[in-house]
Amino acid sequence: MNVARSAADLEARPRAVAIGTFDGVHLGHRAVVQAAVAAGPRPTVVTFDPHPRTVLGNRVELLATVERRLEVLAEAGVEDVLLVEFTPEIAALAPEEFAAQYLLDIGAQTVVAGVGFRFGRRRAGDVDLLRRLGIDARQVPLVEGVSSTRIRQLAHAGDVEQAALLLGRPLEVEGVVVSGDQRGGTLGFPTANLSVGRDLLVPGFGIYAGAVGDRRAAVSIGVNPHYGGTERRVEAYLLDWAGDIYGKRLVVELWQRLRDERVFASEEELVAQIARDVAQTRAATRPV
Repeated sequence: MNVARSAADLEARPRAVAIGTFDGVHLGHRAVVQAAVAAGPRPTVVTFDPHPRTVLGNRVELLATVERRLEVLAEAGVEDVLLVEFTPEIAALAPEEFAAQYLLDIGAQTVVAGVGFRFGRRRAGDVDLLRRLGIDARQVPLVEGVSSTRIRQLAHAGDVEQAALLLGRPLEVEGVVVSGDQRGGTLGFPTANLSVGRDLLVPGFGIYAGAVGDRRAAVSIGVNPHYGGTERRVEAYLLDWAGDIYGKRLVVELWQRLRDERVFASEEELVAQIARDVAQTRAATRPV
């Protein structure tokens, strides 16, 4: 998949364009993207980074990094992405200016958006305006019960299985492996300590079964109360793995919440519980 950060870097050719922020690329977003893929001309996505709401002064817990969003869009059959850097200047463009620069100039013949999608200054642009500009503009109905807000609520509650049903894939937490306390290794369960971007959603505290690629992982999200911790940590124990992954990006799927984190009567009791967590992780089923 080709990723352009300027409209000038995309050839003007007949395109079916899905437009939206598509944070998380959940089932509702996928319906929009698939409508563009099915429309005929070269399937293209016009999307934004940073999230427009953050530029307008709101905090947004992102469901995925831009890198992960692009990976999922590629898996969905998108051939080109125009990743627009969203700035106050972009927000101030008249809808006609935005459509000319970011849709018509790349050859958009069909534009697909979700119901309620608006663009341009004061959110004045809509599909009717696009139609007046000669574009075959289509709206895709919302998928009932599916929204980024609902997925965030489920994630905070630790209900990763229900969140997966709305995403169409397991809920993920992503980060770069950094050095930690090295305590897991002394217990026989060395973990990868993830540094997670401050704007990324992190699910509720607890112990989870999941996976990193084709390798199962037992995942701890929390403060390590047994050792009196206060700082949030995201740690993944990759089953049957040995190797150096410091500095590597990991995308960790969360399949099932196993239990709360807690304080144990002894270190031996803690180790025994971790062994049970690992056994449950081996037996866990990917939710979708």
